[in-house]
Amino acid sequence: MTDGCESMVSSGLRSSLECGPSWVLLWTAEAVGGPEGPLPTGAHMSLPRTVAEVLSRHVVFELESIDRMYLNLYVPDLQWELGVVSFFRFHRGHSFASGALMSPMSKGFVARIEELVKRDSVPLVTFERGQRKEDVAKEHLARFRQEEGVFLIGKAQEKARVFRTERRYDEKGPYPWIVRSTAMVNHFYFYCLDADFGPFFLKFGTYFPYNGKLCLNGHEYLKQQLHNQGIAFEALDNGILSCENVEAAQAICDGLSAEKIEALARKWLRRLPHPFTRKDRQAGYRYDLSILQAEFSLTQVLDRPASGRVFFEEVIRENLDLGRPDQVQLIFNRRVNRRTPGRFRTRVITDGVTPSLHVDYKHSRIKQYHKEGRGLRTEATINDTRDFGIGRRLKNLPLLREVGFQANRRLLDVQRLSHDCVIAESAFNRLHQPIHIQGQRVSALRFADPRVHTLLAALPTFRLHADGFSNRDLREKLAALSGVRPEEITPGRMSYELRRLRLRRFIRRIPRTHRYEITHLGLRTALFFTRVRARLFRPAMTTLLPDTHPADHRLQAAFVHVERAIDDWCVREKLAS
Repeated sequence: MTDGCESMVSSGLRSSLECGPSWVLLWTAEAVGGPEGPLPTGAHMSLPRTVAEVLSRHVVFELESIDRMYLNLYVPDLQWELGVVSFFRFHRGHSFASGALMSPMSKGFVARIEELVKRDSVPLVTFERGQRKEDVAKEHLARFRQEEGVFLIGKAQEKARVFRTERRYDEKGPYPWIVRSTAMVNHFYFYCLDADFGPFFLKFGTYFPYNGKLCLNGHEYLKQQLHNQGIAFEALDNGILSCENVEAAQAICDGLSAEKIEALARKWLRRLPHPFTRKDRQAGYRYDLSILQAEFSLTQVLDRPASGRVFFEEVIRENLDLGRPDQVQLIFNRRVNRRTPGRFRTRVITDGVTPSLHVDYKHSRIKQYHKEGRGLRTEATINDTRDFGIGRRLKNLPLLREVGFQANRRLLDVQRLSHDCVIAESAFNRLHQPIHIQGQRVSALRFADPRVHTLLAALPTFRLHADGFSNRDLREKLAALSGVRPEEITPGRMSYELRRLRLRRFIRRIPRTHRYEITHLGLRTALFFTRVRARLFRPAMTTLLPDTHPADHRLQAAFVHVERAIDDWCVREKLAS
């Protein structure tokens, strides 16, 4: 299925002096072509040449929206053993709690579902192993003619957390004891069409405590709202391609709140068969919602497919050597240390023609891909809200939105700056000369100075730290890049480095703190220095030296040819001695 290579890069094997700034990537990079094939010869002159050019000049429409959300439906008091015992003994008045009391509840729940199927003539489908449930649901939705209602009920056997009765013994004899367990039980999927949210589904297990899932799509909500308001739009698979009122579309996306999602769940819990009675719900045994998975997407529709292919061609070409796990914090704004879980790697896989990029952090990731050849989709998927110190309850959605959308923008900012780190000739020349600012002499930053490269290689790692960096942070990074202990770097040197960086406006002090942040000029200069050295001078000089590279290399052979031509000309002109 795949034909590519995998590179596991650890921070101890590759220096930032060689790679420049990096972040953790999981690449799925396929042949850059597209539905209409490779780029034609000679067509590059009219195409965008850089990532920044694609993002600034070739995006015709963009939309930021919640995409898919997968929510847990659960009764909080029934998620542990003592809560279950309390439900049967003190709420329902039984002498003891056992699995025998759960069976009638399960049978009654299934009977009410079967009654709904017969009463409303709802198709009931048993999903087969390996069958895509979403495809089956789409077929039935296409035949559904009502504005709102249940258009399909699916049944599948899946593993679920349940409570069982375990026989235990004491001096009086055997007695039942409730324990937590797992089992393969039937689950019913209710595929519904809502007048406000469009298609979604609710899933329930048929065994106590009857936990469920709610799955909705923010883009389907957007389409439904645009239709209800009479705003014309062109649909894109799981998104929209264009809209006559972009501001209204973005306002709709921004208005998808936790309260509206909560109202959707309550509305359909009242309409669908329910495992708990009205008396149970009045006693407080009501379903609550928590976030199991949330996707936050930024869709940027490009003027033509070729622009998207140029974008991914540049990204793939520049980032194949990335993979340092300590840099994932640049995107997610979270610290990563040796105890941080997750697999950090750079991998290239060839599979079809659609390129995609994956940036992983713990249980979460960002996926970036070319959607249907028209849109650049950047999508943050958060699988565990606690990765970011946020609770799982639905009320935390505003905080989670901020994390997801900011991560998308950070990734694009890093790509834009890291791929377009050109500085003007005058600025480059100015770096090589000492300058005087406000009566103070500022030493030069010479390109060939290893100490300068070490300093500039360290700077980009702090670019996206929300709270900037301190003297100590820079000292530790310089020590790691220089192969020395932090204690060996004197305070005088650190003050010297910070002073010349600040006076050259590469960094600025955060007001009322002793912390700094890197400026746009500082980031661009640092990227330029480190990348030119790592990608041009080092490999080129290695190639040209006969003792370090085979003599038949094309670049070395070309220089030998030039040398011979110069020698021959000197002989003809009688200049040779």
